[in-house]
Amino acid sequence: MTVTPLPRDANQEQEPTDVRIFESADSPADPVALAVLGEGVANAELAGPAVVLPDFHLKDDKEMPSSIAVATRDAIRPTLTCCSLNCGMALVALDLERPPAGAVTDFYRLVRERLRYPPTYRSELTSDEVVRSATEGAEFAVERFGVDPSILDGIEEGGRLDVRSYGGADRIRRELPWMVKQLSRIRFGTIGPSNHFIELQEVEEVLDPEAASLLGVEAGQVTLQYHGGGGTLPGQLGVLFGARKRYTWPLRIQMAVQKPLYHLARARSLEELRSRSALYFARGALPVEWAGTEGERLMLANLMAMNYGFAFRVSTYATLTALLNEVFGTTGSHLIVDSPHNSIYEEEIDGAPAIVHRHNAARAYPASRMGHHPVFGRIGQPVLLPGTSRTSSYLCVAGEGAHKSLYSASHGAGTTVKHFAGSGLSGPDPRGRVTQRFSYSRSEPTEVEQLDDRGVDDTLEILQGDDIVRPVARLRPFAVLN
Repeated sequence: MTVTPLPRDANQEQEPTDVRIFESADSPADPVALAVLGEGVANAELAGPAVVLPDFHLKDDKEMPSSIAVATRDAIRPTLTCCSLNCGMALVALDLERPPAGAVTDFYRLVRERLRYPPTYRSELTSDEVVRSATEGAEFAVERFGVDPSILDGIEEGGRLDVRSYGGADRIRRELPWMVKQLSRIRFGTIGPSNHFIELQEVEEVLDPEAASLLGVEAGQVTLQYHGGGGTLPGQLGVLFGARKRYTWPLRIQMAVQKPLYHLARARSLEELRSRSALYFARGALPVEWAGTEGERLMLANLMAMNYGFAFRVSTYATLTALLNEVFGTTGSHLIVDSPHNSIYEEEIDGAPAIVHRHNAARAYPASRMGHHPVFGRIGQPVLLPGTSRTSSYLCVAGEGAHKSLYSASHGAGTTVKHFAGSGLSGPDPRGRVTQRFSYSRSEPTEVEQLDDRGVDDTLEILQGDDIVRPVARLRPFAVLN
């Protein structure tokens, strides 16, 4: 870990903000991405140094680099994370060993049939259920889809953020625009291609037997890891509070009608009208003062987005576990963890309230912050560190050094794996293993040669070296849909 000033424009009078960089000699932080981060936190009242985690990189359609955590005292800064909150990953432990290839093919065939892409426009929820999902989060989905309520123990925050102090369900019913409600009824619980995936893995190595036992993980066991978004509602709410880079023309047309109705028509005074015009109709998404009416409106929108996202992935869990049971006969599957990696949370940093923005970074609470949880209070919050479908992934738990990273860890190591392979630092898997890769565009899988683990291991070693996480088990993929 290094602490260094963020690059700033030479004309800025403000002192440079420190940044904690977690890097290695083989995967240093990109200076161009550091400059973008520096501009993004300019003039912010930070609760501590901005954090740059391993796998730090910049995407063209995002305002800020991936793999960052930034805590502010004064304002909510939407562009410090993705405009669609609660994209996340989950890991399910199955009660079986590696199944035959034919059964794996049958499983992914059924996944493509049940979780179609492109998705249908059939309504999955009623308008009232959209309100309930935004209010009750995963608890609503457990009831709606007939899932064992014990899975809530594995979901971050139990899958529900309390909205009562912001007016509860009645206010959410009033606040959610009609069009947003209708769009949020469809495409619920889907996965789709891109960097989202559904991966079958085998537990090849247990590295922390006590933690593994408490989490129900053992060598030779099959696990299912999936990466899914938060659904329609988070994206809709995200762009209501400012234009973002990922802003398609259909969405622009919709928001040309929706945003004035949502912000301006509901203004209660000329002062509110002017404030909202300046905040939400200028280019980009501007910081919003945490204290006051606008901060309250934005925080309620964030809570609604997070809750809906938790409910969305419980729906995915219900579909996938039903298919696992149908194809493999699994009856004792259990959720180990479901954790978002695009989030805005109210947390305590250095003894005072702060807004923690994480962009493609998972929350990592050590045991000392999880005293309310019967298992995580002993070992720390589970943290997933995926590699790629060609390398191992790791199940970890948060260590007591996580305060150094604003209680945050990398949500993956895909960019590092790609860098290692492209630069010759990594090569083919010495055991010659392959991954069966399924897709929505082909009926039959293709075989993809696997790599060694040097890339993902580099990311793990950086985080482990500062006791941000410690590994519990190494998981090797054998089939994936993406």
